[in-house]
Amino acid sequence: MTKQKQLYEGKAKKVYQTEDPELLIVSYKDDATAFNGLKKGSIAGKGVINNQMSNLLMQMLEKNGIPTHFVEELSERETLVKRVSIVPLEVIVRNISAGSFAKRYGVEEGIVFAAPTIEFSYKNDELGDPLINSYHAIALRLASPEEIETIKKYSFGINELLKAFWKECGVTLVDFKLEFGRLSSGSIVLADEISPDTCRLWDSETGEKLDKDRFRRDLGGVEDAYQEIMRRLREHIK
Repeated sequence: MTKQKQLYEGKAKKVYQTEDPELLIVSYKDDATAFNGLKKGSIAGKGVINNQMSNLLMQMLEKNGIPTHFVEELSERETLVKRVSIVPLEVIVRNISAGSFAKRYGVEEGIVFAAPTIEFSYKNDELGDPLINSYHAIALRLASPEEIETIKKYSFGINELLKAFWKECGVTLVDFKLEFGRLSSGSIVLADEISPDTCRLWDSETGEKLDKDRFRRDLGGVEDAYQEIMRRLREHIK
């Protein structure tokens, strides 16, 4: 499969056409952004780690009944994926208070929830990706009621699978962001990525942050954290 015309370039990835209209190539970059693009930088090797981690975790999820866009890893930075039409919702699943949740509701970080929470934000840079509920999403025709239910079911299922996996790695899954897409058949699949860019991952013993918060909050050791989380993943992935 060969790269053809570039279709899209986002904050972290480029997407290319292939000779098959139903397949695309995603190329991961080292660029890093935070706060809706207000903070910009670069994390050496991030593209390689995010690509390979996403692919390994998506294959694990597929084995456990979660459909994804993953087809084949082509190189350390490039992956062949099924073409999808992205549902313009960011889905955030939270197990522990942190980040914008803690700030929004005036609570400290680290409160373990009795049950995981889910929230949606409208994928729209101009509006700052505002929080919306499922009724708003349906009213705006971003997704149908059936699609919303499917997305919720998959998201909570992914949470249970990832939580258990990361626990084996000595890592606590605090929260994470997912994106879903529609195949040409209309069925919903997990798309985008699962990486330290999109997940909050804390060392279970020390609480050390092993994710993009090190970049967001100028904590230093960003590259080391990404490499450490990848090392643990490789040790435990089946």
